[in-house]
Amino acid sequence: MITFSNEKQTATQQLNEEKKIQMIITYWVRILNIKLGWIHDFDKLVVNYAENLFMLDTFCSSSKLLKPFFGHTNYVRSIDYLTLDCGPLLCSGSEDKTVRVWDVENNKQIQVFNGHSRNVYCVKFSSYHYHNNRQNVICSSSQDSTIRFWNFKDNQQSQILNGHANGVIGIEFSRFNGGRYLCSGSHDNTIRLWDVKTSKSLHVLNGHKDSVYCVDISPLQSNKGNGDNNESNSIGVIGGRGYTICSGSWDTTIRIWDIETAKQFIVFKGHEDWINSVKYVSSRSGIIGGANTILSGSSDGSVRLWDIRSGQQIQIFNGHTSFVNAVEYSPLVVNNSDVGISNVICSGSTDNTIRFWDVRSNNNELYVIKGSNEKDAILCFKFLQFKKKEKKGEGNDSSDCNLSLCYGLQNGHIRMWG
Repeated sequence: MITFSNEKQTATQQLNEEKKIQMIITYWVRILNIKLGWIHDFDKLVVNYAENLFMLDTFCSSSKLLKPFFGHTNYVRSIDYLTLDCGPLLCSGSEDKTVRVWDVENNKQIQVFNGHSRNVYCVKFSSYHYHNNRQNVICSSSQDSTIRFWNFKDNQQSQILNGHANGVIGIEFSRFNGGRYLCSGSHDNTIRLWDVKTSKSLHVLNGHKDSVYCVDISPLQSNKGNGDNNESNSIGVIGGRGYTICSGSWDTTIRIWDIETAKQFIVFKGHEDWINSVKYVSSRSGIIGGANTILSGSSDGSVRLWDIRSGQQIQIFNGHTSFVNAVEYSPLVVNNSDVGISNVICSGSTDNTIRFWDVRSNNNELYVIKGSNEKDAILCFKFLQFKKKEKKGEGNDSSDCNLSLCYGLQNGHIRMWG
């Protein structure tokens, strides 16, 4: 795995610290659209924040294929990760009907759950159980029409959500209220919003004409500036504060829904085939427009960016030769000669590649990672970012981190690049 302490040394050789700080300041002024006066030690604040921004060239040139994870016997449809005191953990869901937990550093499976009766489509570590009860729980969705919660410390199923009339595909926890709310998309053409605490279905969103394959919940979008802590928000005021759900469907549309009213208010059209992946931009990502931007991947082979405010497509990335199964925002940046530092987005495809794109340029991909077998397919991927284990006698340097790219394959293997 890559250590970012080494990466910073490499980057410093390319750019002296003063120029680097100026570039980052210019970048954030452009992103935030603000006028900055003198702020004491602002350069130090920027450099500290930039610990989470890493150069694509350094990552690609220093990375290699690491040991794979073997255990699944069918398509790996979803992966997620969580860093605990004991180290980073990975969870995975597969069409072999199992949910598995992996010790990343020791490259071994430590848990398997067999409760689903059909394909497992999506897995997420439950932010609600972790933040509120300090429990290590995995949430999974399945073609068996259920959403289940697994306590991997106690090795048992702890909760089940029933309500969908067909297979449940994509799921996503809210990024507010400590992950209390869960969104799900289904082959029954509906989206449901659940209260994880009570196991109740709060809303059923109808509008799509075919299976809802992927969903996401927005971060806070309030422009009121009243300083309220969104952790105290109740579901009754979410819509008023700008919380929305994004859904992608096999009807080739992407729809945006107001959570409070349970009504759709934007329909994006442009993709020519199934929508397989949608993502809101994190409010801390630095992407222009912040949480008002949607990233999507489709079976038409394209990756696209959409602006919620204008209701328009703002960027299209072509290069994949088959279905785009997954899209993600990355912690990587590239030095764009036209605009300075620019964010990097990624896409994984049935063409067995993961491609890296400059978010501000629709030119060819910046870099391509190829899977291990030409006949294989990349179905999901995730960036894993975590601190290295602290050695005795050494301080805890926040820059001393690992970055890896983990991806699930059609042959049932999970591979890691880092």
